[in-house]
Amino acid sequence: MLVLRAMSLVGGILFTAGTLGSVIRTVIIPRAVPSRISSVLEAVTQWVAVRIADTRRAYVDRDRRLAYAAPAFLVVRLAAWIGLLVVGFAFLLWPLMSGSFGDALTLSASSIFPLGLATARTAIQTAVVFLETASGVGVIALQISYLPTLYTAFNKRETLVTLLASRASSPPWGPEILSRHALIDNLDSLGPLYSAWEEWAADLAESHTSYPPLLFFRSPDPLRSWVLALLAVMDAAALQLALAPLSAPPAARPFLRMGTVCLRALCRAARVPATEDPSPEDPIQLTQSEFGDAVERIAKAGWEMDRTPAEAWPHFHGWRVNYEAMAYALARRVDAPPGPWSGPRRGRLQSSIVPVRPPHRVPSAETQEVLALTRARRSRRQSPAHAHPDPVEVAPDPPSD
Repeated sequence: MLVLRAMSLVGGILFTAGTLGSVIRTVIIPRAVPSRISSVLEAVTQWVAVRIADTRRAYVDRDRRLAYAAPAFLVVRLAAWIGLLVVGFAFLLWPLMSGSFGDALTLSASSIFPLGLATARTAIQTAVVFLETASGVGVIALQISYLPTLYTAFNKRETLVTLLASRASSPPWGPEILSRHALIDNLDSLGPLYSAWEEWAADLAESHTSYPPLLFFRSPDPLRSWVLALLAVMDAAALQLALAPLSAPPAARPFLRMGTVCLRALCRAARVPATEDPSPEDPIQLTQSEFGDAVERIAKAGWEMDRTPAEAWPHFHGWRVNYEAMAYALARRVDAPPGPWSGPRRGRLQSSIVPVRPPHRVPSAETQEVLALTRARRSRRQSPAHAHPDPVEVAPDPPSD
């Protein structure tokens, strides 16, 4: 019996230290430090959520159920930490008591929160109970302070994803970004767009590797997704560099590099296999036929190209091979919307949802004529010839004698 109680004491120390270590690695250390407890609970929570979502075929119904997975994981993990601390401190208290392990478990459960259902009888028991109460309150306080950090990073991520909806619809698609900018003759704004997304990718790589649950927080709109948004803008930059390298903005290349670095870091955080340095000749899942159809869509919007689709394909292939596999794996991992050029999904899911472009309406000929006459009259009023002359001062007549 003495040996059993000694083993209980050692086991309690290891159990408690392991649980508190998981809390520190997950909540306090600002980097992706693996925690076995968090990894197991995350896998179980996601597995349950996916099994429930697989009963629905329509993606909107799946998304509604998957949206509960990440918040549920945070609640389950907190409950697991508290439960493991109760068991760990029970193992510590049992060698210090004359009763059974059930009595130690009752005292531990009563002490994790100061409920007063059971009390310590000796000074050393009081010391252990004090440590347990402090640990329980500390874990809950850390979790409470952890939530604002998560939701601040989530809101920061979703702002740019939502802004992209007007440029690429939902779900976002790279060819649609170029088509809409060409349609309204707004190609000059693509450079600032790539620069903004380069900063966004850097911030995403930092925040989502430090707090991996953010990967599974879903956008408010079922057809929006951070991984599809990043993939769409990267495809737009790669398409522009492949089709029109002479007019492509300088910001496109560093953005593609930062986007690839971001996806690689997120794959490591999500434990998704990724090739560190693929060869430009490696195959990709996107076919040349799909590429040609997208180029035709862009050309119909008025895009001027320096290369033919056949000439541009090897260049686009060389860009996309760097990030396609990682983006597809992450999209499958987080069950992103089934947008075009985003890879397969699991479960019973409908085919890719192609974004619908709103109708491009222009004024009628009669309205354009009225607008032209209005602009002409305004121009004449503002011309120097019609400006009012400066008043001339006239000298008064001299006084008569």
